[in-house]
Amino acid sequence: MQATTPTSYSQSVARVFWRFAIPSILAMLVSGLYQIIDGFFVGHYVGSNGLASINMAIPLLGLIMGFGLLVGMGGGSELSRYRGENDLPATQSTLITALFLIILIGLFATAAFITFGQSLLRMQGASGVTMEMSWSYVQTMSFGALISIGASAMPMLVRNDDSPNFATLFIIVGALTNIVLDYVFLGPLEMGLKGAAIATLIAQLTTCVLCLRYFMSSKAKTKLTVKQFDKDIAIRILQLGTSNLVMFIYFGFIMAFHNMQFLAYGDTTQLAAFAIVGYIASCYYFVAEGLVSGLQPPVSYYLGAKQYKRIIDTVKLAFSVTVGAGIALVLLLNLVPEVFIGIFISGNETLLEASKNGIRLHLMALFIDGFLFMASIYFIAVGKSGQALFVSVGNMLVQLPFLYILPKYLGINGIWLAVPLSNVIFALIVLPMLLINLKGLMKIHKQQLETGDRNDAHCRIGA
Repeated sequence: MQATTPTSYSQSVARVFWRFAIPSILAMLVSGLYQIIDGFFVGHYVGSNGLASINMAIPLLGLIMGFGLLVGMGGGSELSRYRGENDLPATQSTLITALFLIILIGLFATAAFITFGQSLLRMQGASGVTMEMSWSYVQTMSFGALISIGASAMPMLVRNDDSPNFATLFIIVGALTNIVLDYVFLGPLEMGLKGAAIATLIAQLTTCVLCLRYFMSSKAKTKLTVKQFDKDIAIRILQLGTSNLVMFIYFGFIMAFHNMQFLAYGDTTQLAAFAIVGYIASCYYFVAEGLVSGLQPPVSYYLGAKQYKRIIDTVKLAFSVTVGAGIALVLLLNLVPEVFIGIFISGNETLLEASKNGIRLHLMALFIDGFLFMASIYFIAVGKSGQALFVSVGNMLVQLPFLYILPKYLGINGIWLAVPLSNVIFALIVLPMLLINLKGLMKIHKQQLETGDRNDAHCRIGA
């Protein structure tokens, strides 16, 4: 029997997309405030050494966030698909299985980072004051890894329970808590980077508690019930979410490699400039990830409901908005770079010039990152974990030779140029993959029109 489409998914493609995209953008922007506000307070209260130190910690924190997205994106995708199939028992099993995975992975992450955290910082070149500051931040965040993973994953589960507004609200409450505590701990109490970490964990715990209360309330479509851990669903969640974990492993590795190269070819001023450029780029990443996160729930639902034409239309809309926003931001950054850099520093001309150079070179192809985000999330949404993993792994493999070779000939400028140049080349590989998949969907859609049958198996989607 064909599943009945809820009213929320029977509206126009654009309306459904924006219904998820707008709260997701807000959620990502507010969630991003955790990093940006940390950078703001660290830059003004601790200084350039603090910015350099926290940049050393970001690769490790990226791994923790990657574990959260592993469960959140994989579990959310399965939750939406089962809802599209009107399979309530499976949605409940998915929810409880995802929560168990958060706990298991959180305990593993704590043990791993406490054991190997200092070694990973040393590999990036951390020493002296930089090492001391970085480790105080990483050690504190490691003890709260379970909380950080839950704060990344659980709002996605709420969102895919057809409650994007609640998911956004919970993240906003956590972010506002973080802002207040950052000021108190880094300002009056002068707790340094350890204070920033404590503020973040308290804020993330707030978000986790709110998400749990939602799933136990009457507002939840999928009720939190005591069900047995489902091994098959857990494997499926891990398969679908692995590309997100790999993407953040790539992010952490590339960040660490950048840190090593900047210290090898420059100094802590260049490393601090890289931190500032990274914070600025994050503003687009949060918008782009919010946009493509708005793509995932409806696409997964349409897959379960076998509404393939709506998938194609959703992807076209997401592509035009994501890439268009990236191009607009690149133009704006090159027109008034001082405005953005001034958020994090004041009165340091050397750091200002280094940051302006980074914006001009490193962010020249920023919009391509948005396209690659979209491609990865799309493949997850349609159950193509292999292609999603390829996008994440391939992106890392293409960037590494650029990051290693270009500095030998161009020095600091070669480090700044490695990511944009490699992204251009990799996008030329990923774009045909995406087009082939969409053509497969269109072929099935045409067959449906000819036969009047909407029950073609979704496994027939093109590779």
